[in-house]
Amino acid sequence: MVAVGEGRAVQVRSLGPVDAASRRGGELAVADYGPIHGFPVKIGTPLDPDCSPELGRRIAQLVASDRRVAGVVGPRCSDTAAVAAPVLTAAGLSLISPSATSPALTSDLRGTAGGGYSPGFYRTAHNDLYQGEAVARFLVEERGLTAAAAAHSGGPYTQGLARAFAEAFERLGGAVTAFVEVDPDGADTGQALASLAAGEPQALYLPLREPAAAPIARQTRSVPGLEAALLVGADALLYDSFLGRPESEGMFFSGPGTSLAGNTNQSTGKTTEQVLASYQQTYGEPPAGAFWEHGYDAAAILLDAIQAASRLSDGTLLIDLAGVREYLSGLREYQGITGTLGCDDFGDCGSQRIAIIEHTDHRDIQASRSNIIYHTNP
Repeated sequence: MVAVGEGRAVQVRSLGPVDAASRRGGELAVADYGPIHGFPVKIGTPLDPDCSPELGRRIAQLVASDRRVAGVVGPRCSDTAAVAAPVLTAAGLSLISPSATSPALTSDLRGTAGGGYSPGFYRTAHNDLYQGEAVARFLVEERGLTAAAAAHSGGPYTQGLARAFAEAFERLGGAVTAFVEVDPDGADTGQALASLAAGEPQALYLPLREPAAAPIARQTRSVPGLEAALLVGADALLYDSFLGRPESEGMFFSGPGTSLAGNTNQSTGKTTEQVLASYQQTYGEPPAGAFWEHGYDAAAILLDAIQAASRLSDGTLLIDLAGVREYLSGLREYQGITGTLGCDDFGDCGSQRIAIIEHTDHRDIQASRSNIIYHTNP
């Protein structure tokens, strides 16, 4: 139980980089949501584990030890969530991530918990089993390709997504010519590229982060066997910092579905267009990355859960942490700006929409973000 005294604020925390689009989306939701039973809500001091498991564990321990905290939005990355979630949920807290997508964090979608599943972890982001299959279907059904290779840099996110793609591609009748681990720091790419090229794949799926992705994308065209391969990146590269690089031009990218026009978040009453306008006004720029909309929905849902699980007693607000988790587990048919959300038995709450864009000009990133050429809506 969390007790919030008169004159105090309900405390939630957001784990992710201060300038991350998903974090900013959550901040906007907190501002739009307003008080809970007359008590203001504060998102607290920025806590930035980025994608570092070691730092993520330390920050999770810090948050778990703060008995004022009623819930957490985040972490941003699957690698961090894998170590932070057990710490936070063991303390009775619930966390809802806008962008940690590894299947290991929830389930295989067939009733088996992932190896990193912790009861009390939820997400508005998609499960990467959907993303991997969307890319496979795009290549096989839309492009008519039959041979593809995949690269990853280890860890729950990149390896999990590459594996999800490879399994779906083979299930659809394609051949996976190579499944290669690359250096996460982008060093010593020669041997990895040679291994990827050996089977002369028609496509190369690169669910990598920076800095590993840049040298791979830059050097691919000069490697025999890869000169004509179609290059597909994933959502970890859907940031201006990578899309602004010349070597990103001509690539395709998979990520969360972005056809959100006209959607409204039921908790705040704000439309997609209103939230985007507020984002621009508040931060002086449009979102520079994916998942801002998932951050907004995640924070709004968490605040609904806190409100539903709290009551007033002699001027003190009492928040039942078990009740917060119970509310989230029972979430169904929630209307968010990312679509209709509902949580399954393992914390997958997202709409599971996936889009693939074609990036044609590194000097016009916003045009590429809108250049959706393939879309799934399970």
